Amino acid sequence: MVQFLKTDICVVGAGSGGLSVAAGAVQMGADVVLVEGGKMGGDCLNYGCVPSKALLAAAHAAHVHTRARGLGLSARAPQVNFEQVMDHVHDVIAGIAPVDSVDRFSKLGVKVIENYGRFISPKIMAAGKYYIAAKRFVIATGSSAHVPEIEGLADAPFLTNETIFDLRDAPEHLVIIGGGPIGMEMAQAHRRLGANVTVIEAANALGREDPEIVRFVLDGLREDGVTILENAKVEKITSSKNARASKVEVHTSAGKFSGTHLLVATGRLANIARLNLPAAGVETAHTPAGQPCIRTDKRLRTSNRKIFAIGDVAGGPQFTHSAGYQAGIVIRNILFHLPASANFNAMPRVTYTSPELAHVGLTEAEARRRHKSVKILRWPFEENDRARAERETRGMVKAVVTGNGKILGASIVGNQAGDLLAPWTLALTQGLGISA
Repeated sequence: MVQFLKTDICVVGAGSGGLSVAAGAVQMGADVVLVEGGKMGGDCLNYGCVPSKALLAAAHAAHVHTRARGLGLSARAPQVNFEQVMDHVHDVIAGIAPVDSVDRFSKLGVKVIENYGRFISPKIMAAGKYYIAAKRFVIATGSSAHVPEIEGLADAPFLTNETIFDLRDAPEHLVIIGGGPIGMEMAQAHRRLGANVTVIEAANALGREDPEIVRFVLDGLREDGVTILENAKVEKITSSKNARASKVEVHTSAGKFSGTHLLVATGRLANIARLNLPAAGVETAHTPAGQPCIRTDKRLRTSNRKIFAIGDVAGGPQFTHSAGYQAGIVIRNILFHLPASANFNAMPRVTYTSPELAHVGLTEAEARRRHKSVKILRWPFEENDRARAERETRGMVKAVVTGNGKILGASIVGNQAGDLLAPWTLALTQGLGISA
């Protein structure tokens, strides 16, 4: 039997952005309904940030012994138990899950509906047995792995970031299609945990980043034993399986490459298919990569001004911290009636390879397209005493500034680059010059 609910805010999606809106709004006295048909915590908790960083931590621990020799020590290579590594990954997820759980949000006062939502009018959403009429809706349904149309892929046993953490045995040879952050992090992690790894990228690996900085990362992965093929277009995939093993062959413009497992890491697609957006009067747009998403203005409002969209589904930067930032913008608009706008000019990002790659602001290429006078300042890690003392001299800081010293962007590659990026992010948000 259908039940009707009236609420101040209906949040659709319980990932990082949606949970931030729901928690913030209910604690400020708003009546909140949260609709989620999948797992609480969304991609970050279950398939993204948390499991990937847990796996990378294990891979880093497995690799530490290789540095011992340079410090005058000897250490044996560890015996990797891949099943126990995956137990560690899922234990980390389980430890964080209560913070994002139905039980916790129900205790906060949020009405949680465990079903997928679908608009039936500009002001009403259906979810399971409920019809929800809300003063404001916030769509935060995130994104899912993009599976490209490649001949033979649908018939092959491929993995995505949503399934790779379910493996219990280490791949003998993992072939990865896609050389973005996900592909490169998973490549290095699995290589350090004992797998042979081949990465196939149609353009340039980590192509969004500064090529001068990327070179350090690619050199590090290749030294680990990862095979990286750039400008290699995948043409078709063939696969076979018998009682002893499986085999996947990736046919590319650069030749044929075989492995036992295939990971597809070719970007993300906004989760909009279930929402019935036309019924709500919500228009779509396209991301820079050409994928459909929800169109929003600077205040994160959709074409239906009573409906907001945040996070991956809105086509912006696909980071957990970006969704959390946008949640704050939405709360200011809805609850405080402030015309707050999102500004991504100082949105930091990190790829957690070894060496790490961190960036904020404009790259050198972007800066030269937008500004007449640009200066590049470089500081190699090999000139830093602590880096030398710890034998971590691979890397550099690269700052992009205007002729009068205004900071436009910074890239750091090297040990703990993500931590070292913080003051540069602060400098950009506060409009500081390089002299500061």
